[in-house]
Amino acid sequence: MPGKLYVGNLAFSVSDEQLSDLFAASNIPVESVRVVRDMDTGRSRGFAFVELTPEGDLANAIKELNGKVIDGRPVTVSEARPQKKREFGGRGSGGGFGRRPDGGGGGGRDWRGGPRSKGRKDDLY
Repeated sequence: MPGKLYVGNLAFSVSDEQLSDLFAASNIPVESVRVVRDMDTGRSRGFAFVELTPEGDLANAIKELNGKVIDGRPVTVSEARPQKKREFGGRGSGGGFGRRPDGGGGGGRDWRGGPRSKGRKDDLY
């Protein structure tokens, strides 16, 4: 089973190709390199995951590259941990605003503590 590495403290300008070239220059065979990007902006989040080939030596890769300077920053290289299972939805998940389409959530009460109106403007005053 190939090993998976976490590479942190990356400069935002580092690309998948640059990181792949770094591993190639150190003679570490990789199967895939993925710099994690923000979904909205497309900007790097400053870390990446690198999957080694079955021939790749995880311990050697960490030893060789941990602390190496890329674009003026010393990178952190460690074994990637399995992703924690995240639970979505359900009641009592917090957030403060609930799941109401109007953005409200207050348990059926208006801002004064009385019963929430049924949406008529004249009931609010």
